[in-house]
Amino acid sequence: MSRSLTPAQPPLDFIAPNLDLKVVWLTKLLLPLWMRSKTAIAQVEASNLERLVQVYQDFEGQKVRVLLAFRHPSVDDPICIGYTLGRLLPQRAKKMGVTFRHVTHAHFMYDRGIPLWAGQLMGKLYSRLGGTPIMRGKVDRAGLKSARKILLDGKFPLLAAPEGGTNGHSEIISPLEPGIAQMAFWCAEDLHKAGRDERVIIVPIGVQYKYMASPWAAIQQLLGELERDCGLQVSDGAIGDTLDEQLYHRMYRLGEHLLSMMETHYKRFYHCEFPEADNVLGDTNAIFGQRLNYLMNQALIVAETHFGVQGRGSVIDRCRRLEQLAWELIYREDLNLETSSVLERGLADRVAEEASLRLWHMRLVEGFVAVTGKYVREKMTVERFAETLLLTWEMVQKICVDRPGLERPRLGKKRGLVTIGTPIVVSDRFADYSRDRRSAKQAVTQLTQDLQTALQEMIR
Repeated sequence: MSRSLTPAQPPLDFIAPNLDLKVVWLTKLLLPLWMRSKTAIAQVEASNLERLVQVYQDFEGQKVRVLLAFRHPSVDDPICIGYTLGRLLPQRAKKMGVTFRHVTHAHFMYDRGIPLWAGQLMGKLYSRLGGTPIMRGKVDRAGLKSARKILLDGKFPLLAAPEGGTNGHSEIISPLEPGIAQMAFWCAEDLHKAGRDERVIIVPIGVQYKYMASPWAAIQQLLGELERDCGLQVSDGAIGDTLDEQLYHRMYRLGEHLLSMMETHYKRFYHCEFPEADNVLGDTNAIFGQRLNYLMNQALIVAETHFGVQGRGSVIDRCRRLEQLAWELIYREDLNLETSSVLERGLADRVAEEASLRLWHMRLVEGFVAVTGKYVREKMTVERFAETLLLTWEMVQKICVDRPGLERPRLGKKRGLVTIGTPIVVSDRFADYSRDRRSAKQAVTQLTQDLQTALQEMIR
């Protein structure tokens, strides 16, 4: 009897935060070594740190409750933020003559799915560091209750990514989810009910990456590997007078080839239809962007059809919903797997395997939610070339199932650039929020938009 690749499993348990300051201190000591050995980050620079020094002073003085809202372009962002809080912040405070009573740390929200691919040890580490998990595709009452409690009474500020996930672009911000703004207003409400006079503030934190030295040679090598993987003859780069022009034409050719292959794949095997893209003044990049959006929509429809749901909301909303629907069929709350019969278990395994396979379509889309078709052409920097090629590499790896666990290419050493924005005082908006339900919704929407603008303005 063959085994399911993705068997049915018990429901996902809530990983309760269990802050251990010894683990926090040890992590702080080991973080530079981890950063140098496990990432491409060679240096972290932080701007406007004096703002964060004041915020932590006010937090320790019980004047404010704090949400740290950071940009999330890369999986390396927690390393940059952790280094900033644990190393750079106390150094800056010392220069300013400020002494903190406690280690400079933050509780944080993380996707409950991370321990599924990173391992149970990562879940335990996150718990000891004061992290609290959240399931992104549903109303996670346990996760929200935990985060709300930490924001109100936690030993440290609460760190969260309002984009909800990475998008692979240092210079494009995905639409923010309203959860951060809503939590800030909940905290203001909880403080009001408790008769406490702390203010609630959100601190926007920008995160970007720049290469220490331009890795054009590594980019050419990766581009050649992708061309070979996709069945293209490696181009000699004759089109264009400069290196960036030559690489751009090769990368566009690769993208167009991949797009055509995927369109043919979905037409043939999933009976999808693709409308003709509008010829916007002959703009090939705009046409490419339209075709990509059509493809992503069809891929999501394939998954949504399997799960019996209609596509509603943004692409990100649809991705989150599909992930949760798949998890409900893999991590079964409605079935006791220990007491079920062999046949029941076998059927559950089949359902779980099918759910996992259909979720693959969503994973392809998830990696391209911020791709516009013109990102590189608008500004042909080495960073934009690298980001786009790495997203393409990840897509190819998701398709090539015989190469699991292949390490993501490191094209060169990078500097992490962290920018501390001007704190947004949420308490000043609480009167509008608390007027009625309609006003509350408007207040959350406006705060989310203001946070998006603040993060956008910090892009260097």
